[in-house]
Amino acid sequence: MFTVAPIASPIHDQASLERLVDAFLPALNSIGGSLHPSDGPILPFVLTGGTEAQILEQWDADEPLFLIAHPNQNSLPSSLEALARVGQLGGRGRILYLSGPDDREGLDEIADAVHDLSVYRQMRRQIIGVVGPPSDWLVASMPDPDVLKAAWGPTAVPITLDRLYGAYTTDPDIEPLPAGEARIEIGEIAKADGIYKGLQELIKGENLDALSLRCFDVIGELDTTGCLALARLNDEGTIAGCEGDLVSTVTMMWVRELLGEVAWMANPSRVDPVENTLWLAHCTVPPSLVSNLRLDTHYESNRGVGMHGDFAAGPITVVRVGGNKMERLWLAEGEILRPGDEPNLCRTQVELRLEDGAVDQLLGDPLGNHLVMIRGHQADRLRSWWTTMVAPRSTTAAR
Repeated sequence: MFTVAPIASPIHDQASLERLVDAFLPALNSIGGSLHPSDGPILPFVLTGGTEAQILEQWDADEPLFLIAHPNQNSLPSSLEALARVGQLGGRGRILYLSGPDDREGLDEIADAVHDLSVYRQMRRQIIGVVGPPSDWLVASMPDPDVLKAAWGPTAVPITLDRLYGAYTTDPDIEPLPAGEARIEIGEIAKADGIYKGLQELIKGENLDALSLRCFDVIGELDTTGCLALARLNDEGTIAGCEGDLVSTVTMMWVRELLGEVAWMANPSRVDPVENTLWLAHCTVPPSLVSNLRLDTHYESNRGVGMHGDFAAGPITVVRVGGNKMERLWLAEGEILRPGDEPNLCRTQVELRLEDGAVDQLLGDPLGNHLVMIRGHQADRLRSWWTTMVAPRSTTAAR
């Protein structure tokens, strides 16, 4: 739902303005718009020219401004002038142009914009628990919490690993979780499940929407790994990132809020720039994304629980956020070629073929290590949101 807020110059005839609203309102109603206030976003409907000052008075400077414009009564010129001033004041926004009540493409764009604003608001309400600091090797993936807040909205809350250790409990009678072939002892699964239980306690205690875990320290302290716990949490709706990588965690959160997709965070392990192929691998994966799931050891340590599943062929999008202010984006669409089963890579492995030039971009101007993979070709939708909500004002491409 969203609120349609008509704005008009007082010099225009009231009856003609009412007819104009009546002409467009059924179409706007069909995508969730209403003249009555709601909890959803407010979109000014610029009926006439001479409304620039009114638009600015109604603009909430904490949010992007989306204006609905139409072809008559100088609606578009007024919208352009007002949004230009918003830009001068450091704000963001977009003009949503309806050529008429039957402009299906324009109505779809408004519906997307309403969802975009809802995601923008939701991201600013989210809390990410940083359970232990980022791993030492993630030198490009450790944004200051203030940078994260300013660029993407979530609040990062530091949580010591000692709190996780204090919440850690095991159940000796545990059944194999998740269902799948177990190449390790049930006791190892029970220890890994203890991480899951401990993180659940932190989630409840801190009211977390997401978390990122410095998981390698856990291996030395508890003789197990967080791979199983993070996989389960991601499938259950709590975004959970590895190695304290806050950048990838917020990327997975963004993907979930905007697209409703469960994402996979993984290492780019091998590339072929000529063939535009890329291997991704990691020892955790949300079970809902794969088939033929096997529980093995964690690759680097050969301890704990690592997860080995097979991705089915199909279209994918690979995403990486980066930059000093988390303002940059790398996107590539492609296809899954085949799963892997090599002993010298992290357990879940998949080979992708990306669009032409994507691998060269990755090698020539990387934004960091971990990449986030999602099902489907989603680049246009992701880029559209990023362009309006995050990208530097002068940016015209996704680099």
